[in-house]
Amino acid sequence: MPLQTIDGTDVQYYLLSFDENGVERREPDGTLLSAKVIARLADPAEKITDVFLASHGWKGDVPAAIEQYDKWMGEMAASRDRSAMQQKRPGFKAINVGIHWPSLPFGDENIPSGTGHTLGAGGDPLEQRVSEFAASVSNTPKAVDAIRTILVASEEDDGRSASLPADVSAAYKTLIAEAGLGDKTADLGAAPGDDHPAFDPDAMYAAVRDAESAIDGDDKLLGGSLLDKLKGLVQSPLQQLSFWKMKDRARAVGESGAHSLLISLMNAAPGTTKFHLMGHSFGCIVVSATVAGPPGGPALPRAVDTLFLVQGALSLWSFCPDIPFAKGTSGYFNRILAQKLVRGPLVTTRSSHDNAVGKLYPPAAQIKGQFVLDDELPKFGGVGTYGARGLGALADDAVMGDENHDYKFKAGRVYNIESSGIIATGGGASGAHSDIAHPEVAHVMWQAVAAAP
Repeated sequence: MPLQTIDGTDVQYYLLSFDENGVERREPDGTLLSAKVIARLADPAEKITDVFLASHGWKGDVPAAIEQYDKWMGEMAASRDRSAMQQKRPGFKAINVGIHWPSLPFGDENIPSGTGHTLGAGGDPLEQRVSEFAASVSNTPKAVDAIRTILVASEEDDGRSASLPADVSAAYKTLIAEAGLGDKTADLGAAPGDDHPAFDPDAMYAAVRDAESAIDGDDKLLGGSLLDKLKGLVQSPLQQLSFWKMKDRARAVGESGAHSLLISLMNAAPGTTKFHLMGHSFGCIVVSATVAGPPGGPALPRAVDTLFLVQGALSLWSFCPDIPFAKGTSGYFNRILAQKLVRGPLVTTRSSHDNAVGKLYPPAAQIKGQFVLDDELPKFGGVGTYGARGLGALADDAVMGDENHDYKFKAGRVYNIESSGIIATGGGASGAHSDIAHPEVAHVMWQAVAAAP
C-alpha cells in the first residue's frame, strides 16, 4: 500500500496491516510495508526525529481504519501545536504509522492497491450475521450452531419474555464453553479478554433488560414502546461475549506483531528518535501490549516517549500495582510503569457520553460479581469511563480544556483527562465513543509530546 495522503494537508501515513494472529500481511505486490518504514528510519538523509504509531479500535476493517486515521491524523496535522513543535524543535520531521488489525468481523480486509475494490456483501443475511459473530467469538461447528440458534430466537423475540428461552440459554452455555470463556475466576490481573468472572448468560440478559426498561422511563406508559425497545435483546449477551473475545485479539496483536515492529523501528532509528504511541478503544490494548510486550518476551531497546490512551476499552486497573479487589495482584500492564517503559507522560481520556465503554463493561460480567468501592470505582470498568486507577500519587486528574490550555504535563506521570465536555457527540449503542477527532484532543497529545524528556 502506498503512503496514504490526508486531503488538504502535507501529512502522510503508512497503514500496516496485521492478521488476527499479529502476522504482518503482505502488500498486493508481495512486499512488507514495514521494510519500507524501517529503511526510511535507517536512512541518515531522512533525518526522522519522531515516530507516531497509532492503533484503531474495535469494529474497524481496512476502509474504516483509513477513515479513522484520516480524521485523527488530519486533526493532529491541523493543530497549531504542530507549527509550535516545528519552531521549538528545528528539524522536526515525523513518520506516521497506523496499525490495522481485523477488528470488524466479516469486514473488508482487502489491502487497497489503487483499484478501489472492496468486498461485496451478498448471500443470506442470517448466515452473514452467524459468520460475523463466529469470526469474533468462536467458529467451531458447535459454536456456529449455537450462534444460529441465538440469532433466530432474536429475530422472533417480541420483547415480552423476562428471561432467556431454555434453548437459547443452553446455546449460550455451549458457545461460552466453545469460546474458552467458561470457568473463569475473576482474575483482575489477567490478560485483557481473560479479566472477567464466569459468564452467566441469564444474568447478563436480565441486567441489560432491566437497564433498558429503566431508560425507557415514562414512555413505557404510552403502550408498546417498552416492548419495542426490548425486542431482540436475547442477542445482547452474544454482543458482550464478542466484546471480551476482541479484547483478547487486541492484546495478541499488540504483544506479537506490533511489539516486534516497534523493536525493529527502534533498532533502525537513531538513538535520538522519539516514539509516540496512541490508541483508541481496543487500540489502547494494542498499543499498551506493543509497549509491554509478551510476559517474559523480548524487551524494547528503549522506552517510548509518550503513550496516549483515548477512550480506552481496557480495565481501569490495568496499570495498578495492587488492585483493591484483588490484594497482592497487579494490573496486567503495570509493568509498563514498574519498568519505566514510558519516559514521558502516559495520558488517558474518559467521557460520560461514551456508552460503548461505560455500558458494555458492567453487563458483560455477572451482575452479582460487580462491586463498588467507597469512591465509586467498580470492580469491572473501562479506562474510557474512569481513567487509569489505583496509582496513588503517580496519577493526576485534569479536565480537558481548549486549544490554549497548559496541562503542565511532567515526564513519568499518568494523567486522566475528564473529556465529557469535548468527547460528547454520538448516538446509538456507542454514544460518543468515536467522537475523538477534535482540536482539543489533538492538543492534549501534542502537549504530551512536548513534555517528553
